[in-house]
Amino acid sequence: MYDYLIVGTGLYGAVFAERMTTAGKKCLVIDKRPHIAGNIYTEKTEGIHVHVYGPHTFHTNDKQVWDYVNRFAQFNRYTCMTLANYHGEMYSLPFNMYTFSKMWGVTTPEEAAAKIEEQRKAAGVTQPHNLEEQAISLVGTDIYEKLVKGYTEKQWGRPCKELPAFIIKRLPVRFTYDNNYFNAFYQGIPIGGYTKMVENMLTGIEVRLNTDYFAHRAELDALAEHVLFTGPIDAYFDYRFGALEYRRVRFETEVLDMPNFQGNAVVNYTDRETPWTRITEHKWFQFGKDDDGNDLPKTVISREYSSEWKPGDEPYYPVNDEKNGTLYAQYKALADGEEKVVFGGRLGEYKYYDMDQVISAALKKVKGIQKL
Repeated sequence: MYDYLIVGTGLYGAVFAERMTTAGKKCLVIDKRPHIAGNIYTEKTEGIHVHVYGPHTFHTNDKQVWDYVNRFAQFNRYTCMTLANYHGEMYSLPFNMYTFSKMWGVTTPEEAAAKIEEQRKAAGVTQPHNLEEQAISLVGTDIYEKLVKGYTEKQWGRPCKELPAFIIKRLPVRFTYDNNYFNAFYQGIPIGGYTKMVENMLTGIEVRLNTDYFAHRAELDALAEHVLFTGPIDAYFDYRFGALEYRRVRFETEVLDMPNFQGNAVVNYTDRETPWTRITEHKWFQFGKDDDGNDLPKTVISREYSSEWKPGDEPYYPVNDEKNGTLYAQYKALADGEEKVVFGGRLGEYKYYDMDQVISAALKKVKGIQKL
């Protein structure tokens, strides 16, 4: 009945379905959740588009990807400018001259760089072997202790000395007074929320929600010539070699009868004692206004907690250490032997993806299939 059964309505599945349908293929898209859009799902509360699974800012330098998403949504001019709260002290993230100035009283890039170099030498860091050493080499001991260590250990549930150095390399460090977290040419939030954007991608395509692929696997597989699977790759193979590890995230969301709680969309809590990693105040993704431009009298906040994942929990962040990399390679070898099945996305490829990277990967996969 169908050319493709697509398991998952997140970005990878939605882009793949839209492109294949446009090319004349018949697609059936399923999802075990009661909604589309995967972890970028937004839900309207008190006129505010709440990022139910955590904050997402769309950013990219890829014009092809930017042009593609603008077919399905109009983006506002929101720019991600995260703040860090360390026991009530407020600092700028990314690490920039505002951060260095408040931390050390310096005013020039030369002074800031000299301070970082001084602290790196004092710590004896030459060739970083773990996250702690990498962080100190990038921003010095003071910033590491106040703004990196506590947050990172809460996020990953492991001492920084046991985490790989590459994790911290994603954090931007700039010797400028620029609070833009993402140094991307294109950036914004879709007006009307991400759910509306994905809904537009899936226009005219059959979608079945509350449908567990594993509970009806044989029946669903029989419906299509090919399968795109965007769920956990280890679950697809019934955890044959054991379970890949993830970090789990839990959210406590509440409506507050006040117009402004923290004055910013995202504030990270970087001390070890505060149990949550960050608080998102969702209204600031649209500058405190509803879709019609009206001021909103209430606000919605979400406290975010990170914890260990176990089978049955919603997986969020792959733990990309050596052990899990070796395990994934075993599953990847099995996946490569599946003639009918394509694996894609954050869970299907056990890879941390930004949204633009997910879209780019899906577009490339479709082009590759069409050339065969």
